[in-house]
Amino acid sequence: MSVRSVEVTLTKAGRTKIRYPAEVLTEGPGRLSVRAPWAAEGVRDFGFVRFEPGDVFVEHYWRGRWFTVKEVWSGDGALKGWYCDVTRPPVIGGSGVVVEDLDLDLWVSADGSEVLRLDEDEFAASGLAASDPEAADRAVAALDELEALGRAGLVDLLDGSR
Repeated sequence: MSVRSVEVTLTKAGRTKIRYPAEVLTEGPGRLSVRAPWAAEGVRDFGFVRFEPGDVFVEHYWRGRWFTVKEVWSGDGALKGWYCDVTRPPVIGGSGVVVEDLDLDLWVSADGSEVLRLDEDEFAASGLAASDPEAADRAVAALDELEALGRAGLVDLLDGSR
């Protein structure tokens, strides 16, 4: 059985932020899950977690949802946690997925002890509330939903029951 590859494209403010290949793990009518190695250059240290070469991301995309969830695994197979991006609903096609980043993010540590809302200042500065108030409202609602799911362990969402 051959492995199907797709391309993941993350955009922000109309520009491509990053593009990388990923291996399809599961797909259905409303969901796509892929695996990809850390695709950025070097190490990104957030203070609460480091993304670095050798890390593997298992990324979950849902049609119609205003967020994506990325399981972050270290090179030695230890779960670091979940990095959740607030996005417009992804465009999932046969050759890949395109996602527009809306600045808001959430981090949930592997043991669930940290649930951190991130980049709310960037979101406020983006001007989305003025240029597209409906999208801004949906983005804030998505962050609130992610935070609630993060505090509940994300289990229901990731096991496919939601």
